[in-house]
Amino acid sequence: MARKANRPVDHDSPEMTARDFAAAKRLREDMPEVVEAFKRGRGRPKIERPKTRVSLRLDPDVVAAYKATGKGWQKRINETLARALVRNRTKRHRATP
Repeated sequence: MARKANRPVDHDSPEMTARDFAAAKRLREDMPEVVEAFKRGRGRPKIERPKTRVSLRLDPDVVAAYKATGKGWQKRINETLARALVRNRTKRHRATP
């Protein structure tokens, strides 16, 4: 393919010739770790137990109190509910004959 006369030449990355293509190595063979990184995909790794999105209606004073504690207030609500769940299981287990 002929180069257009008005197109600037990029000396940092010149066009590859047939000889360049013949001498090129396969990425898969030369850098397998890069190929594996591409296979993993983008973003964070998947976690074992992802959280479930729910819609929950709470009293405004409860939400205000947690929000007043700063960033991470939703996580703190989750921790509070988890502790209550453990306490309730323990109470039920002791109450059962």
